[in-house]
Amino acid sequence: MATRRLPPKVMGQLLKDNGFKKVKIFDADEKTMMGLAGTGIETMIAVPNDMLAAVGDYRRAQEWVKKNVTKYDMDGGVNIKFVAIGNEPFLTAYNGTYDNITVPALKNIQRALNKAGHGSAIKATVPVNADVYDSPASNPVPSAGKFRDDIAGVMTDMVKFLNHSGAPFSVNIYPFLSLYGNDNFPIDYAFFDGAPPKPVIDNGINYTNVFDANFDTLVSALKKIGFGDLPVVIGEVGWPTNGDKHATVPYAQRFYAGLLKRLAARQGTPLRPRARIEVYLFGLMDEDAKSVAPGNFERHWGIFTFDGRPKFPLDLRGNGRPAMPVPARGVQYLPRRWCVLNPNATNTTALADNVGYACSRADCTALGYGCSCGALDATGNASYAFNVYYQAQGQVPSACDFQGLAMVTDNDVSQPPCNFSIQVAETRATVETAAAESSAPATLPARVAAAVLALVLMLVTA
Repeated sequence: MATRRLPPKVMGQLLKDNGFKKVKIFDADEKTMMGLAGTGIETMIAVPNDMLAAVGDYRRAQEWVKKNVTKYDMDGGVNIKFVAIGNEPFLTAYNGTYDNITVPALKNIQRALNKAGHGSAIKATVPVNADVYDSPASNPVPSAGKFRDDIAGVMTDMVKFLNHSGAPFSVNIYPFLSLYGNDNFPIDYAFFDGAPPKPVIDNGINYTNVFDANFDTLVSALKKIGFGDLPVVIGEVGWPTNGDKHATVPYAQRFYAGLLKRLAARQGTPLRPRARIEVYLFGLMDEDAKSVAPGNFERHWGIFTFDGRPKFPLDLRGNGRPAMPVPARGVQYLPRRWCVLNPNATNTTALADNVGYACSRADCTALGYGCSCGALDATGNASYAFNVYYQAQGQVPSACDFQGLAMVTDNDVSQPPCNFSIQVAETRATVETAAAESSAPATLPARVAAAVLALVLMLVTA
């Protein structure tokens, strides 16, 4: 979800250059699929949440499979491996909206895949949030794990079907979220290399990190309904690099170093020791138009920046030698121009409104407390806001006016670690009218964010 995007073929090449064999996307967008065509990369496509009710009708499910799966089943097509049915549809925040339509959609899509001759190679699954299971407050240990009371029946039905169809259980686990907003959470417990002051002790097992404890809580929940050996795939896991005091490059690097080392060694978890756990890393790129309702960090999950530059070394090969991932090739940028606060501006009473306007229509999350641009002064804050809006609008001259408060400069005004970015030159999928003028905040149309490539990487361990 970005204001401007790299071409899908550039993204496909980025995956290949870094040795990724599998990828997960959140829909089956045709442009995205064509970027993956011919790469051989195993792909998980998805039926979005807002289509679950529709594919509850078997005929609609067949149409969806024909359009989004069969269409690419050819030489030089897309190597589809999984179809995700929704994305975290049982999330408590949805208040049951999708609880009764997800499993029927799952069954219909798999039936349609089978009917079309894809069923032996392509499996449907449901990526769930880790909030679908828990342990009782009276016994908060992994071995007491069970599925959430309000959806226990639905989950049992779903698990039985996954086991019958040969599909894995897919779950998203985020140790960062355990730490986010909870200053009492022991920080070392979020990583794999720490020694938390009070490890969780469960039946003689010392849990020293929240990932293992979370995963094994799921294993216990599966065991309680008779499917303790069902394969589990981590549909998302990662660490953001901006937007919160704990969302930093050093913390992200520490988290991934520990995770990738364990995966390469097939360390597994206490209840599944030496297990080969497949893990999708979330995510590929930063997304400057993603919703920040959960927190400002939501736009900074990428292991690559918005323009395909790696953020830190990673041991993606599992050889114990972290290296900088290969950057995107062939990226085209807008001219090296920035929009900044005009030092000679006199209409300063309008400054706050104009900064607010810019930040409501572009990504200012880096300006937050503890973030990469959090130390800027008032002038720097205004310049950052003006520039990020100017870049998102493709540097059209009218986007750097702000009632006479702004000016264009050829001088890079970045103040490390705060980077004043130049946007990529790719045309947006949805383009605003060029008549939009930043000189009149009250009358400007809202920015229409383009729905673009949102990829999740999968590490394939040896």
